[in-house]
Amino acid sequence: MHYFGLEKMMRKYKLHDGKAGAALTVRVTPRARKTEISGFMEDGTLRIRVSAPRVEGKANKALIKFLAKVLDVRKDRIEIVAGEKGLSKIVSILDMSAQEVQDRILKGLDIEGDKKKVV
Repeated sequence: MHYFGLEKMMRKYKLHDGKAGAALTVRVTPRARKTEISGFMEDGTLRIRVSAPRVEGKANKALIKFLAKVLDVRKDRIEIVAGEKGLSKIVSILDMSAQEVQDRILKGLDIEGDKKKVV
């Protein structure tokens, strides 16, 4: 298990190293104005807003596309391993360590601006 903290966070969120990569927990908000990282929940879950609706897997596809962009990996390297029909999900990123995921999420937050917070 790999822990790291971000400024302005009340608690640390966790990334896990698995046999083939890293896993993280994500809470998705569909039908948002834009697709973005919106912050972190108190338990460390990454909150992501997606503009796609929660219909016919569109929000899941938008989540995978967005994470692929933020993490700079191919979409086929990202898989929703739990919560496919819900808003809370466990996402696996193949062939990437938890440290690499952490670094790329932090870089993604810098690109989006300093408005992200614990919610």
